[in-house]
Amino acid sequence: MSKFIFIVGGARSGKSRLCVELAKRLGKKTLFIATCVPQDSEMKKRISLHKKGRPLNWKTTVAQTDIKSVLLKAQGKFDVVILDCLSLFLSNLLSKGLNDNKIVKEMGLIAKAMSKGRYAAIVVSNETGEGIVPANPLARRFRDLLGTSNQIMAGYADAAYMMHVGIPTKIK
Repeated sequence: MSKFIFIVGGARSGKSRLCVELAKRLGKKTLFIATCVPQDSEMKKRISLHKKGRPLNWKTTVAQTDIKSVLLKAQGKFDVVILDCLSLFLSNLLSKGLNDNKIVKEMGLIAKAMSKGRYAAIVVSNETGEGIVPANPLARRFRDLLGTSNQIMAGYADAAYMMHVGIPTKIK
């Protein structure tokens, strides 16, 4: 099993399910870094369903924008560290007002930290570059930055999987 695994795919493609399966094989002490803070009842329901799919003994922490400090604190305390999901993390950075250069730099620092951590690392992200060109500048910016971020993560990862209709394809 690889030390740093990157999982990418479309919405509802099975990314999180694969992530849980791989993490269970990699170790017992797992830290799940969630990047979503629910702001409506539908998101609360989605988060609840995600939590039910994870072992009860996993520790979950919510980190909207400061992933690096969570990764530093995880050193030596966990067998596996999961970041789910990179797409929402990017959305959080955009909402915070960061410019593109700072976002790309932040993604590189996180990818490097996950690849060098004393734990197995799994990062989950959405693939948004296979669809239509978005109609507005913010949506195009998000798509482009996520594509760049995904490339950064895949570049540092030891293994990468693309999820299609619940089926993982190893691409690295």
